[in-house]
Amino acid sequence: MTLAAGAPSPTDVPPPPPGPGVTPPFAAPPIEGRNARMWLSLGVAGLAAVLCCGAGGTALVGLVITQAESLNEQAQTIVGGYFDALSEGNYQDAYKLLCDDAQEDETPAQFTARVSSGPRITSYEVGDVAIPALTVPADVTYATGGQDRLEITLAQDAGTGQFEVCGIAG
Repeated sequence: MTLAAGAPSPTDVPPPPPGPGVTPPFAAPPIEGRNARMWLSLGVAGLAAVLCCGAGGTALVGLVITQAESLNEQAQTIVGGYFDALSEGNYQDAYKLLCDDAQEDETPAQFTARVSSGPRITSYEVGDVAIPALTVPADVTYATGGQDRLEITLAQDAGTGQFEVCGIAG
């Protein structure tokens, strides 16, 4: 077969357009389950947020409780040491547990004269510290048989950070 001059050759003819059943050049985005995946993702993200916040909240509550117990323990140790020293007649040790302001108000001799003239403490029970005021209630029993409820004011030593007895109100 001969081709006429200027006639297109069979290889120069463009291919026919694609018809049904032809695969597209790119994958179509899935449309099934799109809402289910979105809600599952939001649920997982929400659960992660709750777990993180819950763990942080639990840690914060634990820290507050531990701190309060630590303050109570320190306060009860100092107040107990003060009352033990007074009940044993060891006034110098009791004087050492006073805060700087209380020690400036009276000398060791004045303190000894004041506390030795009062009734001797035979037993005591120290309560929990009130945080903002740093006061501790204590129920004391005297050798005379009397009982009293005292409010002990505490202060923190600037050098050591430990509590000191700064005042007693009855």
